[in-house]
Order: sequence, then structure tokens, then C-alpha cells
Amino acid sequence: MTPLDPAATPPAPVALYDAEFAADPHAAYARMRRVFGPLVPVELAPGIPATLVIGFHQARRILNDPLHFPADPRIWQQGVPETCPVLPMMEWRPNALRSSGPEHARYRAANTASLQAVDQHELRALVEKVAAGALDGFRAHGHADLLTQYSWPIAFQVLSALLGCPDEIGRRIAEGMAKIFEAEAETAAQGNEMLGQALAELVALRRQYPGDDVTSRLLAHSARLDDMEMLHQLVTLYGAGIEPLTHLISNTVLKILTDEHFSAGLHAGQPVRDALDTVLYTDPPMANYCISYPPYPIDVEGVLLPAHQPVLISMAACNNDPAVTGGVTEGQLAGNRAHLSWSIGAHTCPARTHAYLIAETAITWLLDALPELDLACPVSELAWRPGPFHRALEALPVRFPAVV
Repeated sequence: MTPLDPAATPPAPVALYDAEFAADPHAAYARMRRVFGPLVPVELAPGIPATLVIGFHQARRILNDPLHFPADPRIWQQGVPETCPVLPMMEWRPNALRSSGPEHARYRAANTASLQAVDQHELRALVEKVAAGALDGFRAHGHADLLTQYSWPIAFQVLSALLGCPDEIGRRIAEGMAKIFEAEAETAAQGNEMLGQALAELVALRRQYPGDDVTSRLLAHSARLDDMEMLHQLVTLYGAGIEPLTHLISNTVLKILTDEHFSAGLHAGQPVRDALDTVLYTDPPMANYCISYPPYPIDVEGVLLPAHQPVLISMAACNNDPAVTGGVTEGQLAGNRAHLSWSIGAHTCPARTHAYLIAETAITWLLDALPELDLACPVSELAWRPGPFHRALEALPVRFPAVV
């Protein structure tokens, strides 16, 4: 990147939190690349500056260097008001996502071991059971909002089952997590409080009544997590498990319904996995995240990143960086999994196999049950939720011949 002329008035930071960005983030990334290069000054909320990395090679360098780009936000957090709408998504928590060094290794070991014990055959059967139940709720109507009636119930019910969470507690957890993702100050604060209370109840329940579930395995792990640490491991698991998975399913169904390459290819035997990977390349549900906080000013290709200021990786932009994609088209991405949407390095997603299986099974079940599924409105009328981190539809209305 060629640094900007110091004598010129620098362009204003790009707001990632407004409806304009949500409506067409890819156009925004293209403008960022033209004006700033691979490292972009942005605002995550009014008055909350950060650097957004939109270059693939720069992202790999940062993600593979936890010493200079640690994930612990505590010093940054000292200067952030409690009313900051993105604080619940970024604040320090004693878990693998927000820690570095030995503590990160301890938390990650417990999470990885607890997730690896999930039986994949049982998980597939669980997804099929939940998907069948969700379909039964609307298949006779001839129309549905797949986001709220299919994708979300599957993500919620499957994750709750994996974590050994009763429905009543799980509903409060899901509502709290959704409020946090909205990134509006009052809503996010309410969501954070609701989430904490519900998760504390789940931890207490599984300490008293352990079962064959991820929460109980975390409690039994040699890391000897205390109640507060347990609560915050579950924050990460729910945060990565409900909202992103919901929108991975929905965004992939949208891609299949609107892209002839997939709508025709699936009938010819093209796997749903190819559509999933294309979405993870082009429109991942967690578009901008993987946050780190340099402990001192650090130069990255002529750009000085401030100490203790957030550095975010734009998986959506980095995956589509012309420096690495060249002339590759979307159709040529099928089967290529060299994207950053699961992150890389110390904070690589430990549940990617589970997420693939859940999303692929849910989408396959849907398309097999409703082969004439179609959008119920022009794609231009679909609305995307504002927020600096996610790529999330407001709704996904569909129609199909009613199945009695």
C-alpha cells in the first residue's frame, strides 16, 4: 500500500454500522480498496475507531502473529463508554476468543476437547430430526420466512441440544445473543444482561446434573474452569453457533435460489457443500471480525496501526482480494476452501466440521422436501440488517407448492 499524502486531508473513516454499508458492503469494500488500499480506517459505532484489513496477505500475517496482534481488549476497553453498542461483542471475557498466551491455550484446549467428543452421526440425525419438525410447521402453507421458520430454529435447537440446554433457558440465551448482534446501545446492553443470567443458570444446572453434552464436558475438563469462565466459554459457543450458523444456512439458500450455476447444478448432482463454500468466500455470515489489539504502534506496509486500537479482519473482503483471486469467477470457487471465513492461526474456529455438517444437512433436507422452492419477492427487495460484523438478512420469504 502506498501511504496517503501527509499534506492532503485524509478521507473520513468508513462507517460500518449504517444501513448504507449493510445494503451493499461489496461496493463499499471496492471503494475502500481504491481509496485506502488493504488497511482501512473505519468506525464500528460513532466515535469507535478501528482498522479494517481487506487485503488477504495482510490478514494472513496478522492472524498468524498473536504476539503482535493479541486478542485481549482490556486496555482498549478502559477508554470505551459502557453504553458503546459494540462493546458486548468486543469486551474482554475469560474465554478462548478474548485471551492470549497460556490462558488462551487453556481455554482452547477445553473447548476443542469438548467439541471433538460430539458424535458426527448423532449430530446429523439430530439436524434431520429438527429440520423435519421445522418443515412440518409450514410445508402445508405454501410460503414461509425461512430465516425465522427454518434456519434459526435449526441453529437454536441443535446448539441447545449439543450444549445440554433446556428450551426455556435456551430461548433467553438466543434472544440475548440476537440483541447483542444488533449493535444498538440499549438493546445490546439488555442482551448482554439477559445472556449472562441465562448462561449462569445453564452452568449451575449442568454442575448439579451433568450429562453427555458440551457444557458438562467443559465442566469436567482438566482445565478446571470456574463458573465465570464457564459462562464465557458458552458465550463464544452460542455467539458462533446461533447467529452465524442461522445466516450461513439462509445466505446459502439465497445463493442457490438466485444463482443459476447452483439452482441448475444441484439437480445435476452438484453438492450443497459447493454452494456453502461459495457463500463462505463471497458473503460469509461473519463478514468482519477476528479482532486483535496491537500492544504498541506497529507498521504494516507503511501504515502505522495505533496501540490498543481494534484491528478487524474483513473475511468478506479478504476472500475477494483481487491480489489473490485474479480472474477467478464465483462459479470457479465451488469446492475451493482456501478462504478465511473460519479464520486461521491461533483462533481458527474449532467447530467448523460441526457447522459444515449442520448447514449442509439442513439445506439438503430443505431442498429435497421442497424441490420447487423459490423466492417470494425480487431479490432487490430483501433487506440486510445493519451492523459492523455480520452479513445477515432481515427475512428470507419463499414460496412453494403446498405439501399436505
